[in-house]
Amino acid sequence: KPLLAQNVVATSQPLAAQAGLQMLAAGGNAVDAILATAITLSLVEPVSNGIGSDAYALVWDGRKLHGLNASGRSPAAWTADYFRGKAAMPARGWDTVTVPGCVSAWVEMHGKFGKLPFRNLFEQAIRYGREGFLVSPTIARQWQGQVDKLKDQPGFAQAFLPGGRAPRAGERFVFKKHALALEKIAATK
Repeated sequence: KPLLAQNVVATSQPLAAQAGLQMLAAGGNAVDAILATAITLSLVEPVSNGIGSDAYALVWDGRKLHGLNASGRSPAAWTADYFRGKAAMPARGWDTVTVPGCVSAWVEMHGKFGKLPFRNLFEQAIRYGREGFLVSPTIARQWQGQVDKLKDQPGFAQAFLPGGRAPRAGERFVFKKHALALEKIAATK
């Protein structure tokens, strides 16, 4: 027999799911919950999510389906001539970076569907950035799996390899610079 709940938030990281559930408990709606979850994922799952990423959404408002494509735009210099002669798109480096769309998606979705104040959606992620969080076994494994590929990318080691290595399961990771970036984004609306 299935067990059903009225309010559910599911994600790969329990702290992010809890941030979303807290929005529901505070009187927010499903969009508030998913935004808080996504914002928190940018901190607690840092090698899989980020504020420099893209976002897509499908939202049913009870009457109409709404779609959002917040994939980043290509830089103006990325013309066909710019990439002519390459056998494939590069896998890493500046020629793979589009204009991030994630934050614009948060703003758009909140403006259209959000119920709680925008800044409230950031509270848990900012707290985890300032105070730290214990890295879960799954995230530690994923993080370590990215080190060889990303360690030489500008800024990666400084941000994501405290003490010169990826955090291990159960270790506290603090990322105050990310918390500061989230505070600035939260204050924009």
